[in-house]
Amino acid sequence: MVTDRIAPIETAALSAEVEGLLSPAEPDGVYRDTRECGGGLLLLGLLLISPPTPRPKSGVR
Repeated sequence: MVTDRIAPIETAALSAEVEGLLSPAEPDGVYRDTRECGGGLLLLGLLLISPPTPRPKSGVR
């Protein structure tokens, strides 16, 4: 039987793939500093609290 000879190879490859999926390496990404996030949050809060821009008054009374 042909499948008996290739079964251990496929099983080893499959088990290696499953192990890789179960314990993935940490992703490479951009990790921001807490101070940068805090500064951005403070800026956003100040923009939301600030009063709206004044509108021009209409000339018709």
